[in-house]
Amino acid sequence: MTQRTYPQGVPCWIDTEQPDVEAAAGFYTGLFGWTFEDAVPAGAPGRYLIAKLDGQDVAGMADTRGAAAWNTYISVEDADTAVQRLVAAGATVRSGAADAGEGGRSAALTDPGGVGIRIWQARRRLGAQVANQPGSWNFSDLHTPNPGAAIKFYEDVFGWQVDDLGFAMMIRRPGYGDHLEATIDPGIRARQSVLAPPPGFEDAIAWIAPTGPDELPHWHVSFTVADRDRTVVDAKRLGAQVLSQSETEWTRTALIRDPQGAEFTASQFTPPSP
Repeated sequence: MTQRTYPQGVPCWIDTEQPDVEAAAGFYTGLFGWTFEDAVPAGAPGRYLIAKLDGQDVAGMADTRGAAAWNTYISVEDADTAVQRLVAAGATVRSGAADAGEGGRSAALTDPGGVGIRIWQARRRLGAQVANQPGSWNFSDLHTPNPGAAIKFYEDVFGWQVDDLGFAMMIRRPGYGDHLEATIDPGIRARQSVLAPPPGFEDAIAWIAPTGPDELPHWHVSFTVADRDRTVVDAKRLGAQVLSQSETEWTRTALIRDPQGAEFTASQFTPPSP
C-alpha cells in the first residue's frame, strides 16, 4: 500500500496535548472511533500516543502540565535548517530541533503574529496516513491577528501562495496536487472537477482567517465527520461543550471544546448538487 507523504511546506501531522491522556483517549475513541498505541517506550518519561483509524496513523496525543490544545505540524526536509530559516524571518524558538525517537525530528516555534507553529522532519513516522475521511483530519486554519503579515512570513519560509476567494483565503503549496496525483490520489483532479472548485484547489493545504474577538492566535484543527448533528450529540454525551454550529453552501460545522479544553471543529461536507 502506498504511504501518504508530505513535501516540504505542507501540513503533515496534528497532535493534542492533554493533562489526562487516558481520559482524552477515551473521549476521542468515543467520538471518532480511534484506537491508540504507545509511542514512548515503557519506563521513558512522558506519554505520547499514536491515534489510529482503521489501523492507520491519524493524530498524536501527549501529556502536558499546561492547557489542552491541538497542534499542527508543517513538513520540512531538515528541521535544523528550517529552524534557522524561520528565526531569520522573525519566528521565535520555543523548543529547538530534537529527535522524536525513530519517528522523526521536530521543533516548536512562534511565528511573528504569536501563532505557535511546529515542524516535522519525517523519518519512520511520515505523517497522517488517513485524511478527509470521517473521523480524521480535514484541514488546519491559521487564525492570526494580521493576515497580511502572516501571508508574507509563510510565503517567504515555506513558499506558500494565498488566494483571496472572497468568502475565505486559501493557502496553496504549488505542486502539491502533482505530488498527490503521482502518489496516493491519481484521480484528484478529475474528482474535484465535478464540483467546480476554485482554481488551484488541488494544491490547497490550509486556510487563513483573522482572529475573532477575544480569540488567541493559533492553528485551528478541523475533522471530517459523516454527520455533524450526530457528532454534536456524541460530543455532549462524552462531556464536551458545543460552542457553536454553522452551515455554508459546502459544509455543516460545529465548534467543540473537548472535556479538558482543547477546541476543534467537526465538519460535514455537504456540496451543492452539480
